[in-house]
Amino acid sequence: MADADDLLRELAGRHGVATSFWGWGGALKEVSPQTLRSVLGALGVPAGSAEEMRAALEDADLAAWRRVLPPTTVAREGHDTTVLAHIPHGSAVSVWVTAEDGTEYPALQVENWDEPRTVDGVLTGRAAFLLPEGLPLGWHTLHAQNEGGTAEATLVVTPDRLTTTDRLADRQRWGLMGQLYSVRSSRSWGVGDFADLGDLAAIGAAEGASFVLVNPLHAAEPAPPIEDSPYLPTTRRFVNPLYLRVEDIPDYAYLTGEDRAEVEALAGEFAASNASTDLLDRNASYTAKLEALDMIWRVPRSRAREDAYRRFCDGAGPGLDDFALWCALAERPDGPGLHEDAWPPPASARADLLREQLADRIDFHRWLQWVSDEQLDAAQRTARAAGMEIGLLHDLAVGVRPDGADAWVLADVLARGVAVGAPPDMYNQQGQNWSQPPWHPVRLAESGYAAYRDMLRTILRHAGGIRVDHVLGLFRLWWVPEGALPGDGAYVHYDHEALVGILALEAQRAGAIVIGEDLGVFEPWVRDYLAERGIFGTSILWFEYDGERPLAPEKYRQACLTSVNTHDLPPTAGYLAGEHVRLRETLGLLERSVEEELAAAEAEIDGVLGLLRERGLLPAEVSLADEQRVIEALYELTALTPSSLLGVALVDAVGDRRTQNQPGTYLEHPNWRIPLTGADGNGILLDDLRRNPRFASLLAVMRSAVDG
Repeated sequence: MADADDLLRELAGRHGVATSFWGWGGALKEVSPQTLRSVLGALGVPAGSAEEMRAALEDADLAAWRRVLPPTTVAREGHDTTVLAHIPHGSAVSVWVTAEDGTEYPALQVENWDEPRTVDGVLTGRAAFLLPEGLPLGWHTLHAQNEGGTAEATLVVTPDRLTTTDRLADRQRWGLMGQLYSVRSSRSWGVGDFADLGDLAAIGAAEGASFVLVNPLHAAEPAPPIEDSPYLPTTRRFVNPLYLRVEDIPDYAYLTGEDRAEVEALAGEFAASNASTDLLDRNASYTAKLEALDMIWRVPRSRAREDAYRRFCDGAGPGLDDFALWCALAERPDGPGLHEDAWPPPASARADLLREQLADRIDFHRWLQWVSDEQLDAAQRTARAAGMEIGLLHDLAVGVRPDGADAWVLADVLARGVAVGAPPDMYNQQGQNWSQPPWHPVRLAESGYAAYRDMLRTILRHAGGIRVDHVLGLFRLWWVPEGALPGDGAYVHYDHEALVGILALEAQRAGAIVIGEDLGVFEPWVRDYLAERGIFGTSILWFEYDGERPLAPEKYRQACLTSVNTHDLPPTAGYLAGEHVRLRETLGLLERSVEEELAAAEAEIDGVLGLLRERGLLPAEVSLADEQRVIEALYELTALTPSSLLGVALVDAVGDRRTQNQPGTYLEHPNWRIPLTGADGNGILLDDLRRNPRFASLLAVMRSAVDG
């Protein structure tokens, strides 16, 4: 008989929990029994005693047999898909599909030799059905009817390959990458906004850029204090009204003279700070904006705008209503606070009563999403009208806050008692805990992946593409049990065929491309799979190696966004100076001595400089002292790759040096609060960007390198 450890590891494997993993140093590490029990507990699987584990293993064996149909079937266009139906042994069953447009398609029963099983006292058989050929892409309903009634389940037909990717294979395209909040103009209210995004796109398009990639624009808290990190939102479905340009809301024109003067005074408070190098103060900006937005919301809308608002709300459906209710509750000083356990479920009599009591504030927060949607639409139209072929590339964060809107609204499909993170690696040698509740893989499938689909649709509404941060999370996520160290976690596997397929389906319907941030520790086949599905990868020059040498440019991937830099590293000027090592040493994030780390960084940089000189991009006499010349040569090197997309970090284009984010830290470093500054340390406004000689020089280098 198996001992407790064997049972535990078998049970973990049955539920997609890895019992070991390869560490960044190349060693195979075993996951502790304590971690396995905690992770299984978060999945709702009891794993205390041997008796419990044997019962859980039996439940796992019978789980599929207890359902007439799988909760969700995800099929690939052009591939045969078989569905298994479970019914009392010997009874007849028929299966068919009702497509989105109402068309019905019968499924063909095929031979299946699985023996019947006794399930909860009933001898149960398994019938196999081949889904009909030619099913259209989309979200359909699968039916199974027998003498016991009719069962229904979700069927999703996804593209075999995302075809939007193929149109980019003809030539290279480049674009700008920036953190929107840090990119300000003289008209900003202390942080960059949607109008600034449109202007940045127009500036880039005039220089030949095809896209602008920005940080996640997901919503934060509904009122100050708000989270600085765009990668730790309260929801990934809705947008952060912090980025609204108040004066661009059409109803602003109809404020009374007194109210307009008050709004102008509020805006005037930020005139001097927009070009400041001081840390960004989101709370001050949003406090002022909310005061102005409340005044504009109260302006009576024209019939046309009221109709447009109602159409938006109807299209967003109950998800918007629930989010707005959360906002109305979370902003109340006398409310239950942000801890969702103190709140009633969204679908409850108590919640319905709160909807009545807070109707005005709910409407305000719905309205904020509408005007945000309008301004995002305007930014994308501006980008395309200016000549950008792709336009805006939005960023999808890995997860959400444990005490935010999604954690409350989507509690049924999120796991509790664990957080998403990352195991130790060379840049974060103690591992990371991102404090985000992960999708519960089983419950997400049981829900028909509705929350995942709706989130993707909102992000893709006004986008030429989407970057998926840590796309490896669609395959597996590092779950860290509550109270454990970041390194004491385990990988939990997901149905990547479903998650990647649905991503491809929604992107194809939106006419958008998908870029997966596939950096870090991953299984080698993952990149091949993503490429097969038409998902672009990501290559950062400093991370690409062929053994001990920097990877030759011709060996880079074609279906890829390649760049010199990423927001998790210092700007290249700082990286060349070793500031990433010194910062991590100051913050106590190194496992080796600072001397060893600096020596390794110097060797890494020397290796890349050697490659630049081999390719004739950097004369031998040019040293690191001429950082602008070196940075331009690095970007020229990316243009020698076959990669379809090249990203130019805005911070590199202006010579910024300060680190925007240091992974593995929270309050220890002012993450996500660094404004855009130039090589001289002075703030840079969008108004002056075209006249910035360093910006013009690097973009001219890109035009020449790409266009030949």
